[in-house]
Amino acid sequence: MTQVMIVVPARYASTRLERKMLLSKTGKPLIQHTYEAASQATQASKVLVATDHPEIEQAVHHFGGEAIMTDPNAQSGTDRIAEVARAFSDYELVVNVQGDEPEIEPEAIDLAIRILREDSTAMMSTLATPIRTPETLSDPAAVKVVMDQNQQALYFSRSPIPFPRAQEKVDFSKQTPSHYLHLGLYVYRRDFLLKIPDLPPSRMEKLESLEQLRILDHGHRIKVGIVSASQGGIDTLQDYEAFVRRQQNC
Repeated sequence: MTQVMIVVPARYASTRLERKMLLSKTGKPLIQHTYEAASQATQASKVLVATDHPEIEQAVHHFGGEAIMTDPNAQSGTDRIAEVARAFSDYELVVNVQGDEPEIEPEAIDLAIRILREDSTAMMSTLATPIRTPETLSDPAAVKVVMDQNQQALYFSRSPIPFPRAQEKVDFSKQTPSHYLHLGLYVYRRDFLLKIPDLPPSRMEKLESLEQLRILDHGHRIKVGIVSASQGGIDTLQDYEAFVRRQQNC
């Protein structure tokens, strides 16, 4: 069986929510919630937090998790993941679960791992979920993905894609959705992951400010798994307060 490692990148600095990985109104730091959720995935044998700050490293060790310090000057999350992968050559697949995704479903992680195992033509896998509101479709912060019939990604964009003709309205209640929201979970083949930092940034990547477009622009394939719904990450104080309320109601 292919050995799989989950890496949870956890940066100390955050533009919209300061020190969010350490927020602990639930009785646990946010990073612990994500770590515990990721640890429930059955297809991976190791979970590791990759951080740039000793305070996060100490918090992870305090709750019994495993953490590693990475370069604070890493240019991207992918670079941070690749740095960790270099130190763990026994793992053939590396999963990137964002540290601010405390409600990530273990089954979703397992799905992303499984579809990459089953498709030897893809170098990476990721997830998407149907878009159910016009607000999400038009929101540039919500990244959309278009796939071919084999669920290979064709393009990612902040724009509404595919774009409906002016006289057509999108039916968000359809059994077969026409629009999908990209979810920021990735599974990489380790050997390919180590090459990504050396791929030159592409024109589309710079234009959309979406790092995954570099992969497509260089001719590599990304397999997309579909999940029915996703709670989303913690980007703002409002997101975190809503998460705390959901935890209190559990």
